[in-house]
Amino acid sequence: IPSVRIPFLGIYGACSTMTESLMLGAVLTDGKYSDNVVIGASSHYCTAERQFRMPLEHGNQRPPSAQWTATAAGAMLLSGESGIEETFADKEGKIHNMKKVRIESGTIGKVIDAGVKDANQMGSAMAPAAVDTLLNHLQDTGRDLKYYDAVFTGDLGYIGKKIVADLLSDSGIDKDQIERIYDDCGTMIYEPRQDVHSGGSGCGCSASVFAGYVYKKMKRGEINRALIISTGALLSTISPFQGESIPGIAHAISLETE
Repeated sequence: IPSVRIPFLGIYGACSTMTESLMLGAVLTDGKYSDNVVIGASSHYCTAERQFRMPLEHGNQRPPSAQWTATAAGAMLLSGESGIEETFADKEGKIHNMKKVRIESGTIGKVIDAGVKDANQMGSAMAPAAVDTLLNHLQDTGRDLKYYDAVFTGDLGYIGKKIVADLLSDSGIDKDQIERIYDDCGTMIYEPRQDVHSGGSGCGCSASVFAGYVYKKMKRGEINRALIISTGALLSTISPFQGESIPGIAHAISLETE
C-alpha cells in the first residue's frame, strides 16, 4: 500500500474490522474529507489458527465448537458521488437497472466480556456483544427488527447464532421474526458437507459474504434494507492459555437501496 503513494489507515478490530472500516470510510466521505475511500478486510486460515489456537503441524483434533477461519477477503469503494449506472439481466434475459446502496447509519459497539475462556468457543464469546449492539441500534434509531429485510452477524457460527436468537427472544423480539430475517455469515460461507464444525470465522468471513453475496442481492433489489453486524473476539495469542476471558465487540452498519 505505501508504494501507491495514497493516504492509508491501518485498522484492526479482530473480526469486526469490516464494519469498522465501513463506518470510518463513511465518516470520511460524508464529512467531505475524502471523495472516494477504498476499504477492505481479509483473513487466512493458516495465520489465524497458528497464532490463536494450535500450531498447524501439531495436527490436533478440533472440538465440535471450533470454527474454521476463512481464507477470504472483501473490499468496497465508498464514494460521496452517486456512482455509475449499472444493469443486469434476469433469468429471462430482461435488462434491469441495478440499485445503488448507501450507508444509512451505524452503531459503534462496546466491549462485552461474557467470561468465556475457551478459544474454541468464539461464537459464545462474541454473541453477547452482537446482541448488545443490535439492541442499542434499534433503541437509538427507534426502529423494530422488522424494519430490516435482513440482519447478518459476522462470524458467530452455528453455536453463536443460536445464542443470539435466544438472547433476542429473551429481550422480547418474536422468534418467528428472528428466524425469518436473521442469519450469520459464519454459517453461510461454508456448506454443511464441508465439515467445518461450528462454521466459518475471521475478518474475511463477513467481508466476503457481504461484499459478494449480500451486496449483489441489494443491487438487484432482492434486499432493500440490511443490517450488517461484524463481530470480533478481542483475545491475544496467549491470553486464553493464561486463563483470561475473551471479550467481544460488534459494530453495526445499516444499508439501504436508493
